[in-house]
Amino acid sequence: MRKQGKYKYLAKNIGLLTLSNFATKLLSFFLVPLYTSILTTADYGIYDLFNTTVGVLLPILTLNVQEGMLRFAMEKDYNREAIVTVGIRHLLIGSAITAVGLGVNGIFGVSSMLKTYAIFFFLMFFVQALGGIVPFYIRGIDRIGDLSISSVVASAVTIGCNILFLVGFRWGLIGYFLANIVGPLVQCIWLATRAHMFRDTHLTRKYKKESNELLDYSRPLIANSIAWWVNNASDRYVVTFFCGVAANGVYSVASKIPSILNVFQTIFNQAWALSAVKDYDPEDKSGFFANTYRAYNCTMTIVCSAIIVLDKILAKFLYAKDFYVAWRYVPWLTMAILFGAMSGYIGGFFTAVKDSKIYATSTAIGAVTNIILNLVFTPILGALGAAIATTVCYVEVYAVRLVQSRKYIKLRINFIRDIISYILLAVQSIVLLFVDATIPLYGILVGLFVVICIMYIKDIGLMVRNVLHR
Repeated sequence: MRKQGKYKYLAKNIGLLTLSNFATKLLSFFLVPLYTSILTTADYGIYDLFNTTVGVLLPILTLNVQEGMLRFAMEKDYNREAIVTVGIRHLLIGSAITAVGLGVNGIFGVSSMLKTYAIFFFLMFFVQALGGIVPFYIRGIDRIGDLSISSVVASAVTIGCNILFLVGFRWGLIGYFLANIVGPLVQCIWLATRAHMFRDTHLTRKYKKESNELLDYSRPLIANSIAWWVNNASDRYVVTFFCGVAANGVYSVASKIPSILNVFQTIFNQAWALSAVKDYDPEDKSGFFANTYRAYNCTMTIVCSAIIVLDKILAKFLYAKDFYVAWRYVPWLTMAILFGAMSGYIGGFFTAVKDSKIYATSTAIGAVTNIILNLVFTPILGALGAAIATTVCYVEVYAVRLVQSRKYIKLRINFIRDIISYILLAVQSIVLLFVDATIPLYGILVGLFVVICIMYIKDIGLMVRNVLHR
């Protein structure tokens, strides 16, 4: 593919996925004041613990099959009926195991909380597993337009149900569970119908060869997914253990402001996975990979800095009552998303060469560090310690992957400049914690933001010229 075509393909997918993620992330972002005014910190803590637990069960019970579906669906000549059937089969197996586990808990009463909300836990698992399999397959067959439209519909349904169930019916936590189950389920049914996934599912056929190929790719990523879960979510359990479920509710809602940056990360990495496979060049002769890295890193770093500057202002708007203290954790969780995003960019090279085993090494190293630092920092600093631990582990994953990537590609980028900008982000985060007076606080924060922008002025100019040129 010509160099110009590479950028156009990436830009097209970014545009379509922006529509998708604007609907699902940014619109939901503005409902945070509703959640924090109606739900208690304990309610939010329970939902977050369930969501976190489902997150670790999914890759284990489904064998992470959606990753194999995505990668092999990108190969146009591969048997798509086999891909769909293998995926649905493992969805049903994982759901059956979950149902049995909930039944056992219901009989023996190991967890009263889980027993009370068992049906919602099962539905969360089923819908999230389906929400991995169907959209991953749709991305793999390059139907990004359908994915974007369905996300808008799902977002509208989810938001409508949240308003109806929480404000209209006053169902509280149960309404929150239901609203966040119904929306994604509608999306999956619509997408599966559009892509003829129901028609292509043949559960009586074994597809042994294809099943082995998909699972050979997916299984090594189970360890990677669990390690990412540790990096993303284990701090919830540590915070709950040391600080209580209400504190976990506050810590959980702190991620809503960083979700602004997560929108950019999600959009780009989903589009990038397709481009990395389609246009992979280990020598990067055209400079396509280095240029996209520079543009991505520049955007993410500047947006991260801006979020830190606006943290307290956004918190006053979004976090009602006891949730306001969550602003203390926002800068660190935002930086974690930045380094997670750059790790995801580098991971695109591993996807291109089908080396799924290499993912687990970096992520596992970060997971071990995360657990250790969580256990050390949280008893001393509370939930703030967990946020700092999460940031450190993401930095570590990024560094390890950067070293590993040299095996597959040569990137020409300005590491010294980038490292200095990351240090300035950390300085901003520390200043926000310790400077209370408004004028000195924002004088320092805005000053550091301007310095970071100046450091990336060439990359900003390059991006502007490219946009105007195209």
